[in-house]
Amino acid sequence: MDYSIIDAHAHLWLKQDTVVEGKSIKTIKNGRSLFMGEVRQMLPPFMVDGVNSAEVFLSNMDYAQVAAAVITQEYIDGLQNDYLWEVQQRYPNRFFCCGMVDVRQPDYVEQGNRLIEKGFSAIKLPANRFLLPEGRVFLTDEGLMSLFRKMEEKQLILSIDLADGDEQVGEMKEIIREFPSLKIAIGHFGMVTRPGWEEQIKLALYKNVMIESGGITWLFNDEFYPFTGAVRAIKEAASLVGMEKLMWGSDYPRTITAITYRMSYDFVVKSDLMTEEEKYMFLRSNAATFYQFRNLISLPYIKNMSE
Repeated sequence: MDYSIIDAHAHLWLKQDTVVEGKSIKTIKNGRSLFMGEVRQMLPPFMVDGVNSAEVFLSNMDYAQVAAAVITQEYIDGLQNDYLWEVQQRYPNRFFCCGMVDVRQPDYVEQGNRLIEKGFSAIKLPANRFLLPEGRVFLTDEGLMSLFRKMEEKQLILSIDLADGDEQVGEMKEIIREFPSLKIAIGHFGMVTRPGWEEQIKLALYKNVMIESGGITWLFNDEFYPFTGAVRAIKEAASLVGMEKLMWGSDYPRTITAITYRMSYDFVVKSDLMTEEEKYMFLRSNAATFYQFRNLISLPYIKNMSE
């Protein structure tokens, strides 16, 4: 591999302190969090303070030859808009940060408008969390549609994770048809190990929709490295929509409790099931074009002491 790559799905936070589905999620110590009633290893254990910072991630990125990363968000981490705006200003050529609105709050449209006015270039919706106990939030609700309209006008990107299978695919088709110039990135590779995942992938048949693979190593964790099933899934998705519609994402840092950051993509580099051109598109050029990354740095390979 003679090029640095782009990560289209990663996370940063200062600390976790939130509630999802009525259950608490809080940073504790040694990389662990109280997660909805149990203690989970949220970060590698050497991240003892529980801070998932841009600087630690940059060190991982430099080592793994990752030139830039898209920083998305999820309700389980709490809203990180203030921190991510600081990160965006501090490292504009390394990070593309998404703001996030909380549709569980009645003022979510105003939240979105403030993020747009602030200058965010993308808004994240963890729509997989919209099936609430008190009632489902439809993606086609009037408030969300008004937000999508403004995002299209201002040329923001919609980053979205969908519920398993085709649960929300019909709603997404309505959005795509209503706002044909709205650029959309669908996460978690359509929840590839769940029934009906192909229906999410086929949304990328629309011209402004892309698919990113954040969490694919988590979804194939039972198989584990070298994740041959994940590579086959990438090839299958490419047969449905074309390799030019697919982007690599790591879902850092949660995935690196099981594997290293480099391992979250080098299973693709080392696979003989994909051509070198396909690997380059998946690992770099598709995301560079979609997110309009400029001035990407070149990162040398650094030998390990064990080599």
